[in-house]
Amino acid sequence: MNEVTEALMARVRAARAALAAALSAADAYAVAVAQDELDDAIRLARRHGVDTEATGTDEG
Repeated sequence: MNEVTEALMARVRAARAALAAALSAADAYAVAVAQDELDDAIRLARRHGVDTEATGTDEG
């Protein structure tokens, strides 16, 4: 895995963690922000050919 791939995957993992924390806290605003970040991270990873689904980091 190269540095770009590692950075993209780290961003996806961090976004998933933030979403889980927001859901756990029942904070609607934080959930919306975290979901947007996760969607953006996955979109960017896919644009660069990173298969987030194969690593278990895909959301849906």
